[in-house]
Amino acid sequence: MSARLRGIAQHTEEIVAAGSYRASDGRTVPIAAAVDTARDGTRMYGPEPVEISPVSPVDTTFEVTGESSLEAARRLAGGPDPVAVLNFSSARNPGGGYLKGAQAQEEALCRASALYTCLLRARPFYDHHRTHRDPFYTDRVIHSPAVPVFRDDRGRLLDEPYTAAFLTAAAPNAGVVLRTAPERTPELPQALAVRAERVLEVAAAHDYRRLVLGAWGCGVFQNDPAQVASAFHGLLVKGRFEGYFEHVVFGVLDRTAGSATRGAFERTFESHFRVG
Repeated sequence: MSARLRGIAQHTEEIVAAGSYRASDGRTVPIAAAVDTARDGTRMYGPEPVEISPVSPVDTTFEVTGESSLEAARRLAGGPDPVAVLNFSSARNPGGGYLKGAQAQEEALCRASALYTCLLRARPFYDHHRTHRDPFYTDRVIHSPAVPVFRDDRGRLLDEPYTAAFLTAAAPNAGVVLRTAPERTPELPQALAVRAERVLEVAAAHDYRRLVLGAWGCGVFQNDPAQVASAFHGLLVKGRFEGYFEHVVFGVLDRTAGSATRGAFERTFESHFRVG
């Protein structure tokens, strides 16, 4: 845990409570109305399938990049349509270790935005997973619309905030499965595929056409990046969601030797994705 990151988290929560912050040029930047809208609009979906409407198919632009989720979201948010970002969430604690200064994708999203206060509106998601201890977790997804994002990855306040929707879903905890129920390991690919489908259903139900995905559950949860990539590939390429989304970025901020995690996505999608 980092004292510096814990301090940023505390300041972020102060900004959210105040409804504004001071930009580098001294201007007061208001975010109260956006926070209220995002918080009030937060809903949980699943575990049942989510109904979606058909759309006219498009030629999807796919990318695999070395960006963080925030970097990719900020880039896509400059376009004409809203962007939705997959939050690689803790199943049992809103924001994971955000308030304690932990460093993972979910914590980075919470430090930069008003996401944490939105997640507090979805207590049934966390209550269920605390009560039911199955490490596969469930196909529940929290949707938080148009959440104001006001920091960059380094914690610097933005002169102009932008908005992004967040799709919060917990991948199966493959590490716990391998350690405590290894006989269930063969179930992991299908569990990932079904949960990825639910994430895409929620995105489609809210008319998002620009998505930021990534190496979901490939950190502390120890999912195989090739299996995660395959789960999304089966849905987005020649699957149920082929042609549904206009732009999909897999932002894989990979610090492993040889960028093995990012490489798994590149190998899976090399004939379909533009690698950046």
